[in-house]
Amino acid sequence: MKKLVAVAPREAGFLEYEDRQVQPNEVKIEVEFASPKHGTEVVDFRGLTPFMNENFDEEWRMFLPREEGSAPGIVFGEFQLGNMVVGKIVEAGSEVKDYQIGETVCTYGPIMETVIVNAVDNHRLRKMPEGAKWQNAVCYDPAQFAMSGVRDAHVRAGDYVVVVGLGAIGQIAIQLAKKAGASIVVGVDPLSHRRDIALRHGADVCFDPTSCDVGYEVKKLTNKLGADSIIETSGNAAALQDALRGIAYGGTISYVAFAKPLTEINFGREAHFNNAKIVFSRAASEPNPDYPRWNRKRIEDTCWELLMNGYLDCEDIIDPVVPFKESAEAYMEYVDQHPELSIKMGIEYKK
Repeated sequence: MKKLVAVAPREAGFLEYEDRQVQPNEVKIEVEFASPKHGTEVVDFRGLTPFMNENFDEEWRMFLPREEGSAPGIVFGEFQLGNMVVGKIVEAGSEVKDYQIGETVCTYGPIMETVIVNAVDNHRLRKMPEGAKWQNAVCYDPAQFAMSGVRDAHVRAGDYVVVVGLGAIGQIAIQLAKKAGASIVVGVDPLSHRRDIALRHGADVCFDPTSCDVGYEVKKLTNKLGADSIIETSGNAAALQDALRGIAYGGTISYVAFAKPLTEINFGREAHFNNAKIVFSRAASEPNPDYPRWNRKRIEDTCWELLMNGYLDCEDIIDPVVPFKESAEAYMEYVDQHPELSIKMGIEYKK
């Protein structure tokens, strides 16, 4: 059997493995569909993550150098690629009571042929309802960050909302903002097919930032007021500058992207005049800004419900879908080298 790993920076390949024995609290899943993470995982894949030589110290709340002689955060040749998997349970340990062999489930996991996970008190091992779309299931992770971005931006009925970057997180944020009652939802992305998908799923208008002044267009669209909330998922310096230009006075920029170094930002322009508020949104941070009412588990539970009941539609977001045997080349092509050719890559296992 094979699994997908980063064999070197920006190089994906298959590594053969043998399954270990399932422990009493575990189940084995025969994977049918999978998807990688197109954001932070790519930074790891390129060897550019700060976790390579540093570690985030929870006590100090900052990155500090790793102890001398300790392994780097990413070990190429071992680092497994992948984010979400969907498949059938083919083996269950003696302590597993809530799951049955033959059930279709979704969980976090790497891109490999079988995944073994804890199945006792594990809310992240999700049962798939009959008829539910696997494309929605593999968007379980980006949906959480989209929801956090929308909530941290305090999107309310009647608001003017801009979503910058129409990858998986941005596309889901478009749907959530519109369904929350925003009167105008604007999508921003240089790729026409991403803008088309956003327009089909809730955006009222979309702009190409390479062909217009986005901030100015947002001000025109809102009778010079600007956006109440801007959800920034691209991590692009010019996008943040546009957001500062298009935000309403006292509005909120919810910064969801795990950005690259931003070297071309000028805070000496609209930022101060617009009294912009920038919040850095991350579903995984605890306590949640709305603690104790909200935490990561409540976000996950809510997202899963919205994905499984059809409130959210992610079928168009999973593009392209490639066979497992071609996933190494496809990962390098669609996730790393030419991300403009994909939104969130899907992987299909045909036995």
